[in-house]
Amino acid sequence: MKRTLAIAFLSVSGLLLQGQPPLKLIQTILLPGVEGRIDHLSVDLKTQKLFIAAIGNNTVEVVDLGQGKRVRSITGLNEPQGVAFVPDLNRVFVASGGDGMLRTYDSATLAAGPNLKLGEDADNVRYDSATGTIVVGYGAGALGLVDVKSMKSTGNTKLSGHPESFQLDKSSQRIYVNVPNANHIAVADRVKGSVIATWPMGDFHANFPMALDEVSHRLFVATRSPARLVVFDTAIGRPATVLNCSGDADDVFYDSQNKRIYIAAGEGFIDVFRQDDIDHYSRVAKVPTAAGARTALFVPEMHRFFLAVPHRGAQAGAVRVYDVSSD
Repeated sequence: MKRTLAIAFLSVSGLLLQGQPPLKLIQTILLPGVEGRIDHLSVDLKTQKLFIAAIGNNTVEVVDLGQGKRVRSITGLNEPQGVAFVPDLNRVFVASGGDGMLRTYDSATLAAGPNLKLGEDADNVRYDSATGTIVVGYGAGALGLVDVKSMKSTGNTKLSGHPESFQLDKSSQRIYVNVPNANHIAVADRVKGSVIATWPMGDFHANFPMALDEVSHRLFVATRSPARLVVFDTAIGRPATVLNCSGDADDVFYDSQNKRIYIAAGEGFIDVFRQDDIDHYSRVAKVPTAAGARTALFVPEMHRFFLAVPHRGAQAGAVRVYDVSSD
């Protein structure tokens, strides 16, 4: 038994020791007084501010990365879930699930700006810089398009269920949307404002997070039941390969520079897969983290991976900062 465990340990250690470790913990920034689940994150690269949607605390926490500490809190929110910083306007957009509002704040002063009532369960937020549009998933099944300057609705796409993570394909008009209640991926056309295809998930359920490799036409979808990484070929709308991953995944990111996929899993790990080629992947690390730490942000411009850790018992609420080293 001991020999088997030793072999297993050496096997994992060998993966981590082949060259530089893919993630190196360099800093932990505490979030004192922040309770409950933490949802999505966004960053202002110019001022080095990290915005954290603390859904269970009804706040957005503002971390100064240069100082390495939480400096402000935006209070009075109702279950903030999605957050996106728009550099063109130096404005932060926050979608709240409790009241269905899309609110805006000045990045420097955090003064409240215009807002818009979208609908219940306003969730994920993406910024389309090409069109100056914020895209928000909300309700029992819809994507709302909002002009960032006027804060007026410019479109609405109906879906078969509540949208979770979605990705904007910059090379086309497509939006890929995880719709777990319908057990499929919806492909929406931004111009037509409608779903043009659905890709069934089959035996893989609870498809929450996704990431996109536009160049290779690969979509990375993590499922919770069972815990798998399903790689879709977007040219044909079918899985190209499937891999085991850690459980309770809520964020997935593709690192085009290092050819890696990062999965933040609430089971207490960050899984790191190497893209050997577009249809072959190897798990090169399974980094221990903390229970419930399943939301994160990968910022390629900073070579940083930020992981949100919720307060649970003796486990302090914090943001763990990892350096993303090159092989």
